[in-house]
Amino acid sequence: MAERETVLEVDSLVRYFPIRTGLLQRHSGDVRALDGVSFTLGRGETLGIVGESGCGKSTLARTVVGLDKPTSGSVRYRGTDVHRASGSALRKLRRRVQIVLQDPYTSLNPRKTVRDLLTEPFEIHRDVLPGPKRLPRVKELMDLVGLNPDHLDRYPFQFSGGQRQRIGIARALALEPEVVVCDEPVSALDVSVQAQVVNLLRRLQRELGLSYLFIAHDLSVVRHISDRVAVMYLGKAVELGDRRDVYDRPGHPYTRALLEAVPIPEPDGRDTRRRTLLSGDPPSPVDPPSGCRFRTRCPKAQSLCAETEPLLRIGSAPASEVACHFPEGIPSSRGT
Repeated sequence: MAERETVLEVDSLVRYFPIRTGLLQRHSGDVRALDGVSFTLGRGETLGIVGESGCGKSTLARTVVGLDKPTSGSVRYRGTDVHRASGSALRKLRRRVQIVLQDPYTSLNPRKTVRDLLTEPFEIHRDVLPGPKRLPRVKELMDLVGLNPDHLDRYPFQFSGGQRQRIGIARALALEPEVVVCDEPVSALDVSVQAQVVNLLRRLQRELGLSYLFIAHDLSVVRHISDRVAVMYLGKAVELGDRRDVYDRPGHPYTRALLEAVPIPEPDGRDTRRRTLLSGDPPSPVDPPSGCRFRTRCPKAQSLCAETEPLLRIGSAPASEVACHFPEGIPSSRGT
């Protein structure tokens, strides 16, 4: 893959949520939602983020766009720290990094018409577009996402789920961003509607040169839209690489288990694949295991896994990085 210009850089991102107990609300621990996540996003690229529920995907989305502050680490858009910017620099940054939220049924204000919802970004950023040009721009946004501009005065409840998500996408594109964080944008939609929304996002990316951080738990959707994929487990990235490498030659046991859990239609109704069975439930993010966080469920775990935390390094595929002492395709001696 050709080298892309970097537009977003996430470096050692940590986000802990304090646990307070008792009458005096003393600090008794932390939920380690993110614990040292790093990656870059190139211009016009889609980076897919996958993992089980509770692995930190949505916290990552909120932190990247500045809706949540990190405990440590940084998020930089073209060199500007998202969480240190202020004044005009912050306003400009917010225009360039936008988010599409998960649930189109709750992310749109039910008391506002579509006209109001799509005009609101220009009311907040008044210097972007003068008043007389806002309505034509709103109609253009409706047409861009495949909705009828004549329906501007309707309310969200008068649209289907897929149409509401298109409104959410139009709102995110109003200020002409370069980076769009998609936080499970199709998980609340029917399968047929999911395909329509994903194809819409791909078309908009080609036409507008957008960069996507695409967060989802559906591996087939991520494979369809992503250029690279990051696999998260309990607040950490355990594998990062080109989509084809991650899906065809997974290096981390957790990635392999996720892929083998995806059902495949068989003509005779039998799935003959050998599966990697994981034991137990995911550990608590309040008290994660020492060393490798996946070791308590990993069929390949050894004593080294409890003693030393594995870092992302080159795995079985040349373009992949794997946080495992004994990744697939590499002799175990390399883990030491």
